[in-house]
Amino acid sequence: MRIVTTLPSATETVAALGREPVGVSHECDYPPSAASAPAVTSSRIDASGSSGEIDQQVLETADTEDGVYDVDIETLEDLDPDVIVTQGMCDVCAVDVAVIENAADRIQADPEIVPTDPHSVGDVLDDLERIGAAIGREERAREVRRELESRIDVIRNRTAGIPAEDRPRVAIFDWTDPAMIAGHWTAELVDWAGGEYGLAGVGEPSRPREWDDIRAYDPEIVIVAPCGFGLEQIRENRTDLTEREGWDELSAVQDDRVWAMDGDHYLNRPGPRLVDTLEALAPIVRPELFDGPAADVAVPFEELEAFGTGTRKSETAVDSSP
Repeated sequence: MRIVTTLPSATETVAALGREPVGVSHECDYPPSAASAPAVTSSRIDASGSSGEIDQQVLETADTEDGVYDVDIETLEDLDPDVIVTQGMCDVCAVDVAVIENAADRIQADPEIVPTDPHSVGDVLDDLERIGAAIGREERAREVRRELESRIDVIRNRTAGIPAEDRPRVAIFDWTDPAMIAGHWTAELVDWAGGEYGLAGVGEPSRPREWDDIRAYDPEIVIVAPCGFGLEQIRENRTDLTEREGWDELSAVQDDRVWAMDGDHYLNRPGPRLVDTLEALAPIVRPELFDGPAADVAVPFEELEAFGTGTRKSETAVDSSP
């Protein structure tokens, strides 16, 4: 079966089910073999700038006739896909399903188009099974789901008895200029990790927030994980937050509980490694209960200087607001 994926989480899902896509998006880099597959998409955004510059490019490009992304029709034609796995969640994060449907109409093949639109962990697991059914890997999808749910249960069972008053207030930024609080599945992950996530509910989209509202919430733990940014790029943009009025007064800053998390590979990819994200969040939120996280996933904010030239840096990072 010839499968094309148009976003990283879809590529990771297909790989977890034992299939190798014949074509991927320009952003797909995991598993490592995905980077060698032909890319059927490209971005019109220069992601080497600051978070504010990237955001401005997105605002200027998203509403144009061409949009943020382009599809290589000739490559798609050559790949002759049976199935295309795409997304309908955010036309800023990746190529939208409508763009893929238009592209598919222009090639000889008649692929089944499988869109994903997850807003919770349950949605991500349901998408896993839907994709499995579409690519002939139903049983493997059920096995992978059971494995992921088992890992989730390990965390949830350990934090289930923590009363609300003992749960630290957590804020996770998935963009820094403007300041955005991560939404969708993030509230579930924080709750399961043993924290309180009072700035967004389950399924609520990521969106800009007033800085005064964030200061009033006064998070006891801050995690900076911009969509598409690795640790080096977070380091380069850290002053988006640290130079804001009142930053130093936040409880999280006062108590040295500010972390940077690789937002390119974790948190913002609604695929199997969302469970890896939970396993990285748990020791940040409840260090007395869990070991970790791994240093290539998340580090204390003050250690960001260690991430210089040569650290993985996304070439395709964009603002993740739907």
